[in-house]
This record gives sequence, structure tokens and C-alpha cells, in this order.
Amino acid sequence: MDRFIKECDYMSNVKERIFGAVTIMSDEDAEKVWNLIQATFLLNNVEEVTPDPDEIAALNAYHSGDPDYQPAMSQEEVLKELGL
Repeated sequence: MDRFIKECDYMSNVKERIFGAVTIMSDEDAEKVWNLIQATFLLNNVEEVTPDPDEIAALNAYHSGDPDYQPAMSQEEVLKELGL
């Protein structure tokens, strides 16, 4: 497990920006991004995994409006920061 953490504890600037943008966009826009990814890369062999209890709790907190789980930036702010 430690090896996995060490290999994954760094995310490039581009990946962080993509993650941030997708996190705050509408579901409709996120679906468009997902469709673009699927059209660009072959993901047919990717395993779908059921969320664990902690992930479900985080999603429930987000959907119930818990301020600790809400975006820190608006979609407009992210687009401005990305220069889009």
C-alpha cells in the first residue's frame, strides 16, 4: 500500500486543473467531457468499482449541501483561471 501512495501522491498541474473543472461543472457538461474522453481513449477494459462506504458518505455529504464538501470555486472562476 505504501508503494501505491508514493506513486500516486503527485498529480500534475494539468490533471489538477481537469479534476477541479470537472468537480464544479454541471452534470450535463461533465457528461460531455466524459463522452469526449470515451471517444478519444479506449476505456472498454476499465473495471467499474462499487464505491466504498467512505466514498458514499462523501457523496451524500455533497448532495445534502454540507459546506465542507462543496466546491471552493464557481465554474466561472475555474474557466477564468484556465483561460477559457
